[in-house]
Amino acid sequence: MACMNDSFERFVNLLKRRGLKHTSQRREILRQFLEMGGHVSAEELYSRMRQTNPGIGFSTVYRTLNLLADCGLARRVHFEDGRTRFDANTGAHHDHLVCERCGKTIEFSVPEVERLQEAVAASHGFEVRHHRLELYGLCADCRRALSSSSEADA
Repeated sequence: MACMNDSFERFVNLLKRRGLKHTSQRREILRQFLEMGGHVSAEELYSRMRQTNPGIGFSTVYRTLNLLADCGLARRVHFEDGRTRFDANTGAHHDHLVCERCGKTIEFSVPEVERLQEAVAASHGFEVRHHRLELYGLCADCRRALSSSSEADA
């Protein structure tokens, strides 16, 4: 809960600095975003928000997500599907497995992979400042679904 309170405080401070109002809608968008976790598109968050707050507009959700990114509470993430997603900025580095069929994104962090990347860079005299690793393929659910449909066709 302390983490969420810190996030609210940081967000309120950004709004004040920009001369923007701290509204209950913006507070609820932040709360829902943090609860959802993972990589959230504005459309997904808007859909969830509409369940509890039917009067909320898509542009309010979208602008608030961008404000969250501006104050460092979220990161904008761009995958091959072209949609901007937002990831809670926990400060912990992670990489991604992205399903090309359903769009599911799985976060992973493997210290050996990080060490190998650093070793490769060092062997070329290269200093890594940041990186992004995305592996594209099919998630287990989509592989199962394709396997089932192939068996049904046989």
